[in-house]
Amino acid sequence: MPPVVALFPGQGSQKPGMGKDLAEGSAMARSIFERADAALGEALSTLCFEGPADTLTLTHNAQPALLTHGAAVWAAVSGAIAPHLVATAGHSLGEFTAWHAAGSLSLEDAVRLVRRRGELMYATGVERPGAMAAILGDPSEPIDQICARASSDPEGGLVVAANYNSPGQVVISGEVAGVRKAIELLKAAGAKRAVELPVSGAFHSPLMAPASAGLAAALEAVTFAAPRVPVCVNVSATMVTDPSVGRSLLVEQLTSPVRWTQVVTALAERFPDALFVEMGPGAVLTGLVKKIAPGVATATCGTSAEVNALLERFA
Repeated sequence: MPPVVALFPGQGSQKPGMGKDLAEGSAMARSIFERADAALGEALSTLCFEGPADTLTLTHNAQPALLTHGAAVWAAVSGAIAPHLVATAGHSLGEFTAWHAAGSLSLEDAVRLVRRRGELMYATGVERPGAMAAILGDPSEPIDQICARASSDPEGGLVVAANYNSPGQVVISGEVAGVRKAIELLKAAGAKRAVELPVSGAFHSPLMAPASAGLAAALEAVTFAAPRVPVCVNVSATMVTDPSVGRSLLVEQLTSPVRWTQVVTALAERFPDALFVEMGPGAVLTGLVKKIAPGVATATCGTSAEVNALLERFA
């Protein structure tokens, strides 16, 4: 059996219907959705299974919904997969799911943490509006340098690289004027596409700093155990096993870029023979992994059929 690296998606992968057939087909998965509902005191499962999409997409709903779906997949397959698990990782919010799957956070604590994280991020975005934009293609000048130029331009404003998703795919984040100035400069430098994203704040930028104290307090209030396997973290793309380091990096992540390209590269170099399994709705991370490390084996696992296929593979 191959070693397994479990990957958990971030905000943007949510969609109505997520987890419905999974909960119907697996008692373990169904129990996770029921526990999440109880932990939040509301029917998160109904929102996942039925929508509506605009309510599910709200930051404070999307984050616990995605964590719960990822945790439900993990619960459904962990009996067979856990002996082969060598590392976990998650994109932004997904890093909380990665710590849960690694055994550091209980489901109840994890789902309440990301609900709080979503509330803090949304409130910060309201208080200090920002923007984000996806940049596709490689401009003639490094994106970091272009962001620095846009930040110092009298017509611009603070803007930074927020997500290094894959070669040729970076997301920038910051003040509205800064993001728009950077888009202008990036297009002039030959970027294939530069388009603003429908978000409620400048995530993974210094504009999120006001949310840090609240998230730190929430993390300090829960039990954060040493993980059973390393978690490859967004901030540094390093394998972390120290829970105190994990806690602090989850706070730092709010204002730091998601170094997903480096995360996948580090995991592929350390575990070249592993099966990289995306646990959650869709195949966003699987697509990125194929661009970053085309030699590694991948699988998606978000539906009942995909769970059964993975379990057969490890039977």
